[in-house]
Amino acid sequence: MSDVLLELKNIAKFYGKGEARLDVLEGASLTVSAGELVALVAPSGAGKSTLLHIAGLLDQPSGGEVVVDGQATHHLGDRARTHLRRTAIGFVYQFHHLLPEFTALENLVIPMLIAGQAEANARTRGMELLELLGVGARAEHRPAELSGGEQQRVAIARAAANRPHIILADEPTGNLDPATSGMVFDALVNLMRNQGSGTLFVTHDHSLARKADRVITLQDGKVIAATL
Repeated sequence: MSDVLLELKNIAKFYGKGEARLDVLEGASLTVSAGELVALVAPSGAGKSTLLHIAGLLDQPSGGEVVVDGQATHHLGDRARTHLRRTAIGFVYQFHHLLPEFTALENLVIPMLIAGQAEANARTRGMELLELLGVGARAEHRPAELSGGEQQRVAIARAAANRPHIILADEPTGNLDPATSGMVFDALVNLMRNQGSGTLFVTHDHSLARKADRVITLQDGKVIAATL
């Protein structure tokens, strides 16, 4: 079995039609393998978020194919796409999006319960993740009682709660100061290495991108290798 967990094949994405048509992606292709950390660095407006949303099955491409865990997704219905997104893909955003009325641990347990896990198992898994990311002592604290770095580490733990094979991160440290950013990013890398996930992350921070196994960029709507 191939270790390629995510493959984008000749992805096109455009908006509008005729003279008003805007082409964002034109034949963009990439792969992310098990245990691989891939950084996407490109100027604003190049299509980074569009590519990430298509890779995460949050948006449909205008052309091309997205293959997740060996499964082509073009012809999947909404329910099947939602199921695959829920089980195979974890998302980390620039803002943590934690549920404010629940504790850090509860923010991890809820998505696992939705996925059908027993509560006891979900709580055990949640604590293991919080401990791994260095915020186990903050498990019973609500988001407002956590620092920015702690909130983002909880968000990373939540993204990994259902053991997704693919983690997609959009500026995961963009709201943090440089010192905290480095710690949070190292926590993300430690987690993905620990469970063998493939990770594609968007960043403007070249110091973080240099820690990746591979750096790519977008040029004329296509994915190309980049050097920093």
